[in-house]
Parts: sequence; structure tokens; C-alpha cells
Amino acid sequence: MARARGLRDRASFAVLVTRYQSRVRGYLRQLTRDPALADDLAQETFIRAWEKLSSFSGKGQWVSWLLAIAHRQFLQSLRKRERSERLQTALEAQSSTDDGRGASPSPQPDSDLADLPRLLSVLSEDERIALVLAYGHGMSHAEISEVTGMALGTVKSHIHRGKARIQQRFDLEKFDHA
Repeated sequence: MARARGLRDRASFAVLVTRYQSRVRGYLRQLTRDPALADDLAQETFIRAWEKLSSFSGKGQWVSWLLAIAHRQFLQSLRKRERSERLQTALEAQSSTDDGRGASPSPQPDSDLADLPRLLSVLSEDERIALVLAYGHGMSHAEISEVTGMALGTVKSHIHRGKARIQQRFDLEKFDHA
């Protein structure tokens, strides 16, 4: 452990990964009840551990420090899933209120934009959240940052990339925040 931390020795860290990966995966499988998700979170845990290796003080057990990182990764994935479910519920509600009325909830530059779920399907989760809050709820970048906890620059990047992805995928003209 000391060699991996002090020298940032990849080989020593790889030994630690091999030694503790089953314990981390087992813990995450108990929390998630989803082996694939647990494996993904375990991988993220070891990436975070490598990035934060210098912050381990050596006062406690390394495995406790590692499991704390795994737990934070689990909580983060849970929050992402909950945000995604809330967004999906909102989109379904919006879609059901739009059905039969022919009116879209906000001004759209093109008739293709009436199919919001189809447009949003090409975005990453964070891009989707940022665009829905900006265009669907009329929030400013600063407000989106406050709601999501994303840095302001990150919000702006997600909106920019999301708009570009939609424009490219659906061959749409440029649209701006109304």
C-alpha cells in the first residue's frame, strides 16, 4: 500500500486491486442487487481510489477507505437513477398531456421537435437533464447549476453538446433558448 501511494506505482496498485476487487464487488452487489452495475461501480471505485490515493492518510485500514469510496459511488449511481426516473416520468406526463391536443408545451422551431422523447433519446443523461430544465422549464444556466449540483461551465457544455447532437442527428436548423 505504501509503495502504491508514495510512488504512485501502478504495479503495486494493481496488486491491491487484485487483492480487494472481490470484496468491493461483493459489497456493491449486495447494495445494487445487479451484478453488472456492481461491476461497473467497482471499476469506478478503483479509478477513484487511484485518483485519490494521495488522500489516504494511512491511519485507518485501506479496505475501509476503499469501501467508503465504493459506497459513495453507489450513492452517486442511485441519485443518477432517481434523476433519470423523475425525468422519464416528467417526459411521459408531458407526452400524455400533449397527445390529442396538438399543442406543444413551448415554441418549437421545427415540427420535428414535437417528438421530444425521440429527440432526447440521443443525449447522455446529463445533457438530457440540462436541456429539459433549460427548454422545458425555462431555467437559466445558473439555476440549472443550482438544481443539479453541476458546475456552471459543465451545464453550459452539456447544453451546447446536447443541442449539437440533436441538430446533427435529426438534421435540424440551429435552435436557441427562448
